[in-house]
Amino acid sequence: MTALPSSTDQLLNRLRMRQVALMLAIDEFRTLHAAAQHLGMTQPAASKMLHELEEALGEPLFTRVGRGLALNMAGQAVLTTFRGLRNSMASLKRELHQLSLGSSGKLLIGAIDVATPTHLSAAMLALKEAYPLLSIELHVGTSDRLIELLRDGQLDIVIGRMPEPTSRANQDCVFTPIGEEAVSVIAAYDHPLAQAPRKKRLEFQALLDYPWILQLRGSPLREIIEQEFRSRHTAMPPGLVETSSFLTITDLVAHSRMIAVIPESMASRFARHNLLRILPYTFTHSLTSWGSLVHRDRHINTVMRRFLDLMHGTPD
Repeated sequence: MTALPSSTDQLLNRLRMRQVALMLAIDEFRTLHAAAQHLGMTQPAASKMLHELEEALGEPLFTRVGRGLALNMAGQAVLTTFRGLRNSMASLKRELHQLSLGSSGKLLIGAIDVATPTHLSAAMLALKEAYPLLSIELHVGTSDRLIELLRDGQLDIVIGRMPEPTSRANQDCVFTPIGEEAVSVIAAYDHPLAQAPRKKRLEFQALLDYPWILQLRGSPLREIIEQEFRSRHTAMPPGLVETSSFLTITDLVAHSRMIAVIPESMASRFARHNLLRILPYTFTHSLTSWGSLVHRDRHINTVMRRFLDLMHGTPD
Protein backbone atom coordinates (compact mmCIF):
# COMPACT_ATOMS: atom_id res chain seq x y z
CA MET A 1 0.00 0.00 0.00
CA THR A 2 1.40 3.41 -0.96
CA ALA A 3 1.76 5.80 1.94
CA LEU A 4 -0.12 9.07 1.74
CA PRO A 5 2.14 12.06 1.17
CA SER A 6 2.81 14.19 4.23
CA SER A 7 1.67 17.79 4.39
CA THR A 8 5.31 18.82 3.90
CA ASP A 9 5.56 16.71 0.75
CA GLN A 10 2.34 18.24 -0.53
CA LEU A 11 3.69 21.72 0.13
CA LEU A 12 6.94 20.97 -1.69
CA ASN A 13 4.94 19.71 -4.67
CA ARG A 14 2.99 22.97 -4.84
CA LEU A 15 5.83 25.45 -4.24
CA ARG A 16 7.72 26.88 -7.19
CA MET A 17 11.15 28.51 -7.21
CA ARG A 18 9.63 31.42 -9.11
CA GLN A 19 7.50 32.13 -6.04
CA VAL A 20 10.61 32.13 -3.88
CA ALA A 21 12.31 34.55 -6.29
CA LEU A 22 9.25 36.84 -6.23
CA MET A 23 9.15 37.02 -2.42
CA LEU A 24 12.86 37.82 -2.30
CA ALA A 25 12.45 40.48 -4.99
CA ILE A 26 9.58 42.12 -3.08
CA ASP A 27 11.83 42.28 -0.02
CA GLU A 28 14.64 43.83 -2.07
CA PHE A 29 12.63 46.29 -4.20
CA ARG A 30 9.90 47.03 -1.61
CA THR A 31 6.94 47.05 -4.06
CA LEU A 32 5.18 44.37 -6.07
CA HIS A 33 5.41 46.46 -9.23
CA ALA A 34 9.20 46.87 -8.99
CA ALA A 35 9.67 43.19 -8.07
CA ALA A 36 7.58 42.06 -11.05
CA GLN A 37 9.57 44.32 -13.38
CA HIS A 38 12.83 42.90 -12.02
CA LEU A 39 11.67 39.36 -12.76
CA GLY A 40 10.25 40.26 -16.18
CA MET A 41 6.66 39.65 -15.15
CA THR A 42 3.50 41.69 -15.35
CA GLN A 43 2.05 42.90 -12.07
CA PRO A 44 -1.19 40.87 -12.51
CA ALA A 45 0.91 37.72 -13.05
CA ALA A 46 2.90 38.49 -9.91
CA SER A 47 -0.31 39.05 -7.90
CA LYS A 48 -1.67 35.72 -9.11
CA MET A 49 1.57 33.98 -8.15
CA LEU A 50 1.44 35.41 -4.63
CA HIS A 51 -2.18 34.32 -4.28
CA GLU A 52 -1.20 30.76 -5.32
CA LEU A 53 1.63 30.82 -2.77
CA GLU A 54 -0.78 31.87 -0.01
CA GLU A 55 -3.16 29.06 -1.02
CA ALA A 56 -0.32 26.51 -0.93
CA LEU A 57 0.76 27.69 2.54
CA GLY A 58 -2.78 28.11 3.85
CA GLU A 59 -1.94 31.53 5.30
CA PRO A 60 -2.26 35.11 4.08
CA LEU A 61 1.20 36.66 3.83
CA PHE A 62 0.37 40.33 3.35
CA THR A 63 -1.84 43.07 4.68
CA ARG A 64 -2.93 45.87 2.37
CA VAL A 65 -1.54 49.31 3.22
CA GLY A 66 -3.07 51.95 0.97
CA ARG A 67 -2.33 50.71 -2.55
CA GLY A 68 0.62 48.63 -1.43
CA LEU A 69 1.26 45.40 0.43
CA ALA A 70 3.04 44.86 3.74
CA LEU A 71 4.31 41.51 5.03
CA ASN A 72 2.44 40.21 8.07
CA MET A 73 4.03 37.89 10.65
CA ALA A 74 3.41 34.80 8.48
CA GLY A 75 4.95 36.61 5.52
CA GLN A 76 8.03 37.52 7.56
CA ALA A 77 8.46 33.87 8.59
CA VAL A 78 8.18 32.73 4.96
CA LEU A 79 10.64 35.39 3.83
CA THR A 80 13.19 34.32 6.46
CA THR A 81 12.94 30.71 5.24
CA PHE A 82 13.24 31.77 1.60
CA ARG A 83 16.36 33.80 2.41
CA GLY A 84 17.87 30.70 3.99
CA LEU A 85 16.95 28.71 0.88
CA ARG A 86 18.67 31.28 -1.33
CA ASN A 87 21.80 31.10 0.80
CA SER A 88 21.76 27.28 0.70
CA MET A 89 21.47 27.37 -3.08
CA ALA A 90 24.43 29.76 -3.27
CA SER A 91 26.45 27.39 -1.08
CA LEU A 92 25.42 24.42 -3.23
CA LYS A 93 26.41 26.27 -6.40
CA ARG A 94 29.87 26.98 -4.96
CA GLU A 95 30.29 23.37 -3.88
CA LEU A 96 29.26 21.97 -7.28
CA HIS A 97 31.56 24.40 -9.07
CA GLN A 98 34.51 23.35 -6.94
CA LEU A 99 33.73 19.67 -7.45
CA SER A 100 33.62 20.22 -11.22
CA LEU A 101 37.20 21.54 -10.96
CA GLY A 102 38.31 18.40 -9.12
CA SER A 103 38.56 20.16 -5.78
CA SER A 104 37.12 19.33 -2.36
CA GLY A 105 35.32 22.67 -2.38
CA LYS A 106 35.78 25.84 -0.39
CA LEU A 107 34.99 26.63 3.25
CA LEU A 108 34.25 30.25 4.17
CA ILE A 109 34.98 30.90 7.85
CA GLY A 110 34.56 34.07 9.89
CA ALA A 111 36.28 34.32 13.27
CA ILE A 112 36.95 36.77 16.06
CA ASP A 113 40.56 37.38 17.12
CA VAL A 114 40.32 35.40 20.34
CA ALA A 115 39.65 32.14 18.47
CA THR A 116 42.45 32.38 15.91
CA PRO A 117 45.54 31.54 18.02
CA THR A 118 44.01 28.55 19.79
CA HIS A 119 41.16 26.31 18.66
CA LEU A 120 40.82 27.68 15.13
CA SER A 121 44.39 27.14 13.96
CA ALA A 122 44.41 23.54 15.22
CA ALA A 123 41.02 22.82 13.61
CA MET A 124 42.11 24.28 10.26
CA LEU A 125 45.32 22.21 10.23
CA ALA A 126 43.41 19.02 11.03
CA LEU A 127 40.82 19.83 8.38
CA LYS A 128 43.50 20.37 5.73
CA GLU A 129 45.04 17.05 6.67
CA ALA A 130 41.69 15.34 6.08
CA TYR A 131 40.91 17.34 2.90
CA PRO A 132 44.22 18.39 1.26
CA LEU A 133 42.50 19.96 -1.76
CA LEU A 134 40.06 21.98 0.33
CA SER A 135 40.31 25.76 -0.04
CA ILE A 136 39.74 27.74 3.17
CA GLU A 137 38.96 31.46 3.23
CA LEU A 138 39.23 33.07 6.67
CA HIS A 139 37.72 36.46 7.52
CA VAL A 140 38.68 37.96 10.90
CA GLY A 141 36.45 40.65 12.35
CA THR A 142 33.91 41.53 15.00
CA SER A 143 31.02 39.18 15.75
CA ASP A 144 28.29 41.57 14.62
CA ARG A 145 29.89 42.11 11.20
CA LEU A 146 30.66 38.41 10.71
CA ILE A 147 27.06 37.45 11.55
CA GLU A 148 25.85 39.88 8.86
CA LEU A 149 28.09 38.09 6.33
CA LEU A 150 26.75 34.72 7.55
CA ARG A 151 23.16 35.87 7.00
CA ASP A 152 24.06 37.15 3.53
CA GLY A 153 25.49 33.76 2.56
CA GLN A 154 29.06 35.09 2.29
CA LEU A 155 30.27 32.87 5.15
CA ASP A 156 29.53 29.22 5.94
CA ILE A 157 30.47 29.29 9.64
CA VAL A 158 31.26 32.00 12.16
CA ILE A 159 33.38 31.49 15.27
CA GLY A 160 32.36 34.35 17.50
CA ARG A 161 29.90 35.63 20.07
CA MET A 162 26.14 35.76 19.67
CA PRO A 163 24.77 39.17 20.66
CA GLU A 164 21.52 38.77 22.60
CA PRO A 165 21.08 35.02 21.89
CA THR A 166 17.51 35.07 23.24
CA SER A 167 16.46 37.89 20.91
CA ARG A 168 13.84 36.91 18.37
CA ALA A 169 15.86 38.63 15.63
CA ASN A 170 18.75 36.21 16.25
CA GLN A 171 16.80 32.96 16.10
CA ASP A 172 17.89 32.40 12.49
CA CYS A 173 21.37 31.47 13.78
CA VAL A 174 22.32 28.43 15.86
CA PHE A 175 24.96 29.21 18.49
CA THR A 176 26.96 26.43 20.19
CA PRO A 177 29.40 27.63 22.89
CA ILE A 178 33.04 26.57 22.82
CA GLY A 179 34.77 28.54 25.56
CA GLU A 180 34.86 31.54 27.82
CA GLU A 181 37.53 34.18 27.93
CA ALA A 182 38.91 36.28 30.75
CA VAL A 183 40.53 39.62 30.01
CA SER A 184 43.88 41.14 31.02
CA VAL A 185 45.19 44.66 31.38
CA ILE A 186 48.47 44.93 29.46
CA ALA A 187 51.35 47.40 29.48
CA ALA A 188 54.86 47.68 28.09
CA TYR A 189 57.46 45.42 29.69
CA ASP A 190 59.15 48.40 31.38
CA HIS A 191 55.94 50.27 32.24
CA PRO A 192 55.95 51.89 35.72
CA LEU A 193 52.88 49.89 36.77
CA ALA A 194 54.67 46.67 35.80
CA GLN A 195 57.48 47.32 38.28
CA ALA A 196 55.31 46.84 41.36
CA PRO A 197 55.49 43.47 43.17
CA ARG A 198 53.59 40.99 41.00
CA LYS A 199 51.48 39.63 43.84
CA LYS A 200 50.28 43.08 44.84
CA ARG A 201 46.94 43.85 43.23
CA LEU A 202 46.70 47.23 41.52
CA GLU A 203 43.92 49.59 42.47
CA PHE A 204 41.63 50.82 39.71
CA GLN A 205 42.67 54.41 40.40
CA ALA A 206 46.27 53.60 39.46
CA LEU A 207 45.16 52.68 35.94
CA LEU A 208 43.68 56.15 35.42
CA ASP A 209 47.07 57.81 35.57
CA TYR A 210 47.94 56.53 32.08
CA PRO A 211 46.38 56.88 28.59
CA TRP A 212 44.12 54.07 27.38
CA ILE A 213 43.67 52.23 24.08
CA LEU A 214 40.16 50.83 23.59
CA GLN A 215 38.36 48.80 20.97
CA LEU A 216 35.67 50.57 18.98
CA ARG A 217 32.21 51.11 20.47
CA GLY A 218 29.86 48.16 20.04
CA SER A 219 32.49 45.47 20.60
CA PRO A 220 32.03 43.10 23.58
CA LEU A 221 35.46 44.04 24.96
CA ARG A 222 34.66 47.76 24.85
CA GLU A 223 31.36 47.10 26.63
CA ILE A 224 32.91 45.32 29.63
CA ILE A 225 35.52 48.09 29.98
CA GLU A 226 32.74 50.69 30.01
CA GLN A 227 30.86 48.55 32.56
CA GLU A 228 33.95 48.60 34.77
CA PHE A 229 34.11 52.38 34.65
CA ARG A 230 30.35 52.73 35.27
CA SER A 231 30.44 50.37 38.25
CA ARG A 232 33.13 52.60 39.79
CA HIS A 233 31.23 55.80 38.94
CA THR A 234 34.19 56.99 36.89
CA ALA A 235 34.14 58.81 33.54
CA MET A 236 36.03 57.30 30.62
CA PRO A 237 39.56 58.74 30.39
CA PRO A 238 40.17 61.57 27.90
CA GLY A 239 42.42 61.32 24.86
CA LEU A 240 41.52 57.72 23.97
CA VAL A 241 43.02 55.82 21.06
CA GLU A 242 40.29 53.58 19.59
CA THR A 243 40.86 50.71 17.15
CA SER A 244 39.53 47.24 16.38
CA SER A 245 43.05 45.97 15.52
CA PHE A 246 44.68 43.90 18.26
CA LEU A 247 47.96 44.08 16.33
CA THR A 248 47.87 47.88 16.51
CA ILE A 249 46.86 47.79 20.19
CA THR A 250 49.73 45.54 21.26
CA ASP A 251 52.27 47.46 19.16
CA LEU A 252 51.21 50.82 20.61
CA VAL A 253 51.29 49.44 24.15
CA ALA A 254 54.76 47.94 23.67
CA HIS A 255 56.22 51.29 22.61
CA SER A 256 54.48 53.73 24.96
CA ARG A 257 53.07 54.25 28.43
CA MET A 258 49.59 53.42 27.21
CA ILE A 259 47.60 50.54 28.70
CA ALA A 260 44.91 48.37 27.12
CA VAL A 261 42.61 45.43 27.80
CA ILE A 262 42.77 42.33 25.57
CA PRO A 263 41.68 38.67 25.90
CA GLU A 264 43.80 36.74 28.39
CA SER A 265 44.86 34.08 25.88
CA MET A 266 46.43 36.75 23.67
CA ALA A 267 48.01 38.60 26.59
CA SER A 268 49.59 35.40 27.92
CA ARG A 269 51.38 34.72 24.62
CA PHE A 270 52.98 38.17 24.63
CA ALA A 271 53.87 37.91 28.31
CA ARG A 272 55.56 34.51 27.85
CA HIS A 273 57.98 36.09 25.38
CA ASN A 274 58.54 39.16 27.58
CA LEU A 275 57.03 41.45 24.93
CA LEU A 276 54.35 42.85 27.23
CA ARG A 277 53.40 42.61 30.89
CA ILE A 278 50.04 41.61 32.36
CA LEU A 279 49.19 44.04 35.13
CA PRO A 280 47.87 42.60 38.42
CA TYR A 281 44.34 43.92 38.10
CA THR A 282 41.22 41.73 37.85
CA PHE A 283 38.19 43.01 35.97
CA THR A 284 34.81 42.70 37.65
CA HIS A 285 33.15 41.73 34.37
CA SER A 286 34.14 39.14 31.78
CA LEU A 287 33.45 38.44 28.14
CA THR A 288 30.47 36.32 27.15
CA SER A 289 31.07 32.81 25.80
CA TRP A 290 32.27 32.42 22.23
CA GLY A 291 31.42 29.51 19.98
CA SER A 292 30.25 28.43 16.53
CA LEU A 293 27.40 30.01 14.59
CA VAL A 294 25.66 28.50 11.59
CA HIS A 295 22.53 29.63 9.79
CA ARG A 296 19.52 27.61 10.91
CA ASP A 297 18.12 27.12 7.41
CA ARG A 298 21.37 26.31 5.62
CA HIS A 299 22.60 22.86 4.65
CA ILE A 300 25.66 21.68 6.63
CA ASN A 301 27.80 19.61 4.30
CA THR A 302 30.39 17.00 5.24
CA VAL A 303 33.32 19.45 5.37
CA MET A 304 31.41 21.94 7.52
CA ARG A 305 30.36 19.16 9.92
CA ARG A 306 33.94 17.93 10.23
CA PHE A 307 35.19 21.45 10.95
CA LEU A 308 32.52 21.99 13.62
CA ASP A 309 33.43 18.66 15.23
CA LEU A 310 37.07 19.71 15.35
CA MET A 311 36.22 23.09 16.88
CA HIS A 312 34.07 21.50 19.55
CA GLY A 313 36.50 18.67 20.27
CA THR A 314 34.16 15.91 19.09
CA PRO A 315 36.08 12.64 18.58
CA ASP A 316 36.01 10.86 15.21
